[in-house]
Amino acid sequence: MTEFAAFALLGAALVFAWRAGVEARAVAFAAAHEACERAGLQLLDATVVFKSWRAGRAARGLALYRTYLFDYSEDGTTRRQGFVILRGHEIEIVGLGPTLVEQRLA
Repeated sequence: MTEFAAFALLGAALVFAWRAGVEARAVAFAAAHEACERAGLQLLDATVVFKSWRAGRAARGLALYRTYLFDYSEDGTTRRQGFVILRGHEIEIVGLGPTLVEQRLA
């Protein structure tokens, strides 16, 4: 019975981690889409791609930082890369190419 409880706990943790990742990806996509709209750019492929995660310090202790990449175009023929960094599920930074578009300080 103890093995079953351990597997159930592990399964619940995996489902929780997967769901948190899906929700974070949705936040990153919305941030990328909004940044492209405000700058008059076209978000290509209609997606963001997970690049990395790390633990870091935040105002209230440790936080999980996730980085997502996305491609955009200024004129429909060129392709540039932007990024979104989330702290938990909060937008930390959105960047387009070498230009910083938005930074929210906590």
